[in-house]
Amino acid sequence: MSARLPAHRAVIRVAPIVPLWAAVICAAVAGGLLTLSFPAVSLWVAAFPAIGLLLLSLIGRRVWSALLVGFVYGAVFFLILVSWTARYLGPIPWLALGLLEAALTAVALIPVTLAYRWIPSLPLRTYARSVLLAVTVAALWVGRELFVGNWPYGGFPWARIAYTLADTPAARVSSWIGISGLGFLMVMLVALLLELGRAGVRPRVRALVAPVVLAVLLAALPAFPTTGHGTMRIGAVQGNGPTGYFDQREPLSVLDAQTAASEPLYGKRMDLLVWPEGGLDGDPFQYPELADGLDRVAEGVRAPILANAATQKGELFYNTSFLWLQGEHAPLARDDVQTHAKRHPVPFGEYVPDRAFFNAIVPDLIGLIGREYTPGTDAPLVRVGKTPVGLAICFDVIYDELIAEGIDGGAQVLVFQTNNADFRGTVENLQQLGIARMRAVETGRSVVNISTVGTSQVIRADGSTQASLDEDRPGALLEDVELRTGATAGVVIGPWIEQFLLWGGLLVVVAAGIVSRRRGRRG
Repeated sequence: MSARLPAHRAVIRVAPIVPLWAAVICAAVAGGLLTLSFPAVSLWVAAFPAIGLLLLSLIGRRVWSALLVGFVYGAVFFLILVSWTARYLGPIPWLALGLLEAALTAVALIPVTLAYRWIPSLPLRTYARSVLLAVTVAALWVGRELFVGNWPYGGFPWARIAYTLADTPAARVSSWIGISGLGFLMVMLVALLLELGRAGVRPRVRALVAPVVLAVLLAALPAFPTTGHGTMRIGAVQGNGPTGYFDQREPLSVLDAQTAASEPLYGKRMDLLVWPEGGLDGDPFQYPELADGLDRVAEGVRAPILANAATQKGELFYNTSFLWLQGEHAPLARDDVQTHAKRHPVPFGEYVPDRAFFNAIVPDLIGLIGREYTPGTDAPLVRVGKTPVGLAICFDVIYDELIAEGIDGGAQVLVFQTNNADFRGTVENLQQLGIARMRAVETGRSVVNISTVGTSQVIRADGSTQASLDEDRPGALLEDVELRTGATAGVVIGPWIEQFLLWGGLLVVVAAGIVSRRRGRRG
């Protein structure tokens, strides 16, 4: 007669908590709830039950049913969140992006399901097992975000869970452990509460220590300190010109709109004037009338202009920001102009990957994208006098490494130039603005986020709004923007935390799978 194993050494078979049909419904509700936590609704608290419902629907699932649950969650979430992609091009790009992200999400959630299947069989006490499972699930969530955010074609890290907290005190946690670290703590809190309830752990003080500590960190951790370094007087102009892909325009109409919106700033003291992405009709290094227009504005404000345009070198096109100095006709000395070309041109927006393949499928849509932008290689940084200014052009704001490169280069303020004209009347600009706000808190830097059509804002280093321009109207801001020095821990160690969580989570799942199989054979 064999001895009975202690409870913490028994092989535990995990059954689904809810049947598959209910799990699919839970996943769909989770996806819908999570979209509410993003702008424009910004009901951030909805992110937590959304996480809980998704995890609940994955517990006890086998791979194929987990794929179904993950796909339903991803489809509902992404198709609602990025519905703005259908604004001009119709349903095909919207469905392609949303369903691709859903499929990638479904695949990346399989390790979470495996964690729920295998970790309960580890020979650990109930509380320790619950904590380990919650930590692993949260780490795997970060791994899923990294996977979706890096592949294919550079990925789409637009919908990270931490962005839902951009308008809350919890955003300050990102300045210590990065945006992925903040997302890890969010998921870990939910997963731990779910496990403690599922395991029937009695509500003793010891059992509640971990969730209480996590909640306190999210609510009360102060921002990582950076050092004030004076101010820079920055003007920022939202011209509201015809900058959309399909907008009807006359020659120089974009320049004229930006110039008209800049004129109220003429004669006022400033150190820098910022124009948005696409604030010019063409390449001022090739067209003298554009260069003359920039010269007139620079003379009017008596300051350099940080402008942006599509530029050409040889046969290559770039989405380029450049510092146009007052009193210097830059086309005569182009090599001396400080520039930064967009590092991540948007696939199917600014270039077509595998063009021949996709052209054979949807030739009419692919034919609309005639110009192929080349990724830039120069640093996301310009110097205005002695002050380094960090840059990100439009969607580049979602890539951690580019923001970190600017901070590593000594950036004391961040400027994000964007063109939201192709998404007028949608929430795209507010979603992007939320990311810009999170970047301010994460880096401990003021951010000037300037759009062609809005919403444009100057954001303080604590994430609060210093000044704002509403969308769909021209206007100009002129603000004394605080400069700061010193890199936050989130910028310095955030990438290392991401990699530790990614590989650590996968390693725990693999090890738990091996242990579970061996113990299953012995049982």
